[in-house]
Amino acid sequence: MLIDPGRRAQLAASLEQVRERISSACAAAGRPPQSVTLTAVTKTYPASDVLLLAGLGVTDVGENKDQEAAAKAAEVRAAGARLRWHFVGQLQRNKVRSVAGYADVVESVDSERLVTALARVAADRAVPLEVLIQISVDGDPARGGVVEDDLWRVSDAVTSSDSLRLGGVMAVAPRGWSPDRAFAQLAVLAGRMSERYPGATTISAGMSGDLEAAVRHGATHVRIGTSLLGMRNSLR
Repeated sequence: MLIDPGRRAQLAASLEQVRERISSACAAAGRPPQSVTLTAVTKTYPASDVLLLAGLGVTDVGENKDQEAAAKAAEVRAAGARLRWHFVGQLQRNKVRSVAGYADVVESVDSERLVTALARVAADRAVPLEVLIQISVDGDPARGGVVEDDLWRVSDAVTSSDSLRLGGVMAVAPRGWSPDRAFAQLAVLAGRMSERYPGATTISAGMSGDLEAAVRHGATHVRIGTSLLGMRNSLR
């Protein structure tokens, strides 16, 4: 695969800026910078960009559409790069077998039916599939996610499966909400989850526009696309 040195320089500069933002946010929150993992969201961008990011030290990559992600993950793997793949989009049950074939983490689990489907296909994996429970901060089911009343039922379903591992929670700040309000609410639920399930300590929250607020409220993973790779072109 041909590597564009100009693109590498662009990504290196953007990555440095994002890492500086994370480091500064951690310092302001009294946290060590290594407590936050950068997940590079590479949707609509080619496998060559993923390989460049891997060469620059990125270890975690996020995708939200299976058809694109499956092909990209295979291409990256064939090139010899070993990354931790996160599926971050809403997941239809007819896609779970494909997703379980390349993803290390599914961040958008929001129903018992999805848990059942994932557990069935993950039984063939050498290691359990990590899942995060997506929280609907504002209770709007149209955007995906569980409300607090359903959180423990779905979480219990995950922990009852030998082929799945409960990693923690994920959320997106709803439109019309300040990031601080959204992530403060998420932090409360994440705290309750880690008390109930001591190993479930991941909090995936924060994107390019609100990573500082997410770090302030305890995010362990931030999902960064635009600030790292540039504005997306739908025709790309």
